[in-house]
Amino acid sequence: MPEYKLPDVGEGLTEAEIVTWKVKVGDVVAINDVVVEIETAKSLVELPSPYAGTVQALHVPEGETVAVGTPIISIGDAASAPPPVQEPPAAPDIDMSNPAASGGGENQTLVGYGPRAASAHRRPRRGGALPATDAGAAAQLQLQGAFGQGVPEPADVDDVVAAGEPPVPATPAVTSPLTHGPGSDVRVLAKPPVRKLAKDLGVDLRTLTATGPNGTVTRADVTSAAAAGAGPSEARTVETGAPSGTPARETREPVRGVRKLMAQAMVDSAFTAPHVTEWVTVDVTRTMKLVKRLQDRREFRDLKVSPLLVVAKAVCLAVRRTPEVNATWDAAASEVVFKSYVNLGIAAATPRGLVVPNVKDADALSLPELAAAIGDLTRTAREGRTQPAQMSGGSITITNVGVFGVDAGTPILNPGESAILCLGAVRKQPWVVSRKGRHTIKVRDVTTLALSFDHRLVDGERGSRFLADVAAVLEDPSAALMF
Repeated sequence: MPEYKLPDVGEGLTEAEIVTWKVKVGDVVAINDVVVEIETAKSLVELPSPYAGTVQALHVPEGETVAVGTPIISIGDAASAPPPVQEPPAAPDIDMSNPAASGGGENQTLVGYGPRAASAHRRPRRGGALPATDAGAAAQLQLQGAFGQGVPEPADVDDVVAAGEPPVPATPAVTSPLTHGPGSDVRVLAKPPVRKLAKDLGVDLRTLTATGPNGTVTRADVTSAAAAGAGPSEARTVETGAPSGTPARETREPVRGVRKLMAQAMVDSAFTAPHVTEWVTVDVTRTMKLVKRLQDRREFRDLKVSPLLVVAKAVCLAVRRTPEVNATWDAAASEVVFKSYVNLGIAAATPRGLVVPNVKDADALSLPELAAAIGDLTRTAREGRTQPAQMSGGSITITNVGVFGVDAGTPILNPGESAILCLGAVRKQPWVVSRKGRHTIKVRDVTTLALSFDHRLVDGERGSRFLADVAAVLEDPSAALMF
C-alpha cells in the first residue's frame, strides 16, 4: 500500500513536528484532502494527501518530530480497509454531512501540491471506539501522551474532544453539552481553530466554562483562561522534591519549530553582522491626524489604518534615497546585492514564536493596497498559517513594539537583511513647537524610532539619512511628495 512520506515543504527542510492529524484509521480520503498539520522550523503547514483511498495506519503520533522522508501515513484501497466501527450520534448543533465514497486502488495517483479538488468530500466523522487490532497501539500512544508526547485523540470535524480525554465508547453516554464545566467528564465541544488555539496557549479545554451556543467553548473562553495565567501545555515539572500540592519551582518547555529557528537566526545575525543602532524622537501629531482622516475614507473603511501603515509607506519611500538599507551583503561572493524592489517584513509575535513574513513588492502598492496586505499578513501570522514562501526573500523589516506600550529598543537584523526599523509607542508629551522664530510648549503626539543596520554596507551617514527621511515623513506626511 502507498506510504506518504514527510515531504520537504520549504527550502532545505530537514524535520517537522506532527501537530494535528485530520484523519484516523478507516477514514476515506480523496486526492488533495488535508490529512495532517505539521509545524516546520518556519510555520504551520497543512499537508494534502497525494493518494486516494482508505487510511490504513498513522505511523507518527501527534507531538513527535520526525525527519523528512519518514513514512507518516499509509493509504490503501477500500478493499483493504479495517472493519467499520460504530459511530456515536453527534451533538444537535453539529453538521452531519455524509461523506461520499472515494476511489479505490485505481485512483491512487501521486500528484503535486495544489488546491483541494472541487469534488473532495468530507471525511467520515470521528469519535468511535478504536478497532480491536489497534488496542495495543492505542494503549502505547496513551502512555506516551502522559509524558507530553501528544496523542491523536478521537475527534469530530466540527467539535473536538479535549486532549487527554478517554476515547468515546461506541455506545455514548447520555450527557448534555450544556452542562460541562471545570472538572467535568463530558465531551468538550470546540471547533478546530479554538482547539488549536487552546493547544498553543496551553489551556485545558476541560477546565473551561463554555459560553458558546449549546455549550461550545469559544475563542474568548480560551483567551480569557490564558490571560488568567494558564501555563504552557508542554511544560513539564523538573522539581520533584516539592510537597504534594506545592507548585514546582522550575519547569521546562521544549524549544522547537518556529521558536527554535528564531533563536538560532537571532544568534547567527547578532554575531555575524556588525550592528549599529540609531534613535530619533519625532513629533507625529500630523501623522495621527492623517490616520484619523484615512479611517473615515471609503477606501479604508474595511481596512485597519494605524501609524504602522504610514511608517511602512515612509520606509518604502526613504529606501529610494538610501538603497543600501534594502541591500544584502553576500560574504561568499564579496558583493553587495542591491534590490530594485522592497519586500517589507513585518515582525509578528505569535504563540509559537516570532515570525517575520513580508509584503512582496510593497513599494509598488498604493496606500489602500499596502494596508490590506499588512492586515492579511499579520492576521495569517497570528493564526499560525504563515507559509514558508511568505517569510523568504525579505529585504527590510519593521518591528512595532509600540503596541506593547514600549518606547523603543535595539532590534536585531532579520538574517540576510541590512536594516530593521523599530517603531515605539505614540504618547502625549510636552513638546517645543517652533514657528516663525517663536517657541512654545504644547502637548503633542510623540514617538521614538530606532534603526539597526549592518555597518558593513550601511555607514553612519547613510543610516542617519534614511532614519531622518522616515522621521520627516512622520512629522509632516506632505514630505512624502518630495521623494
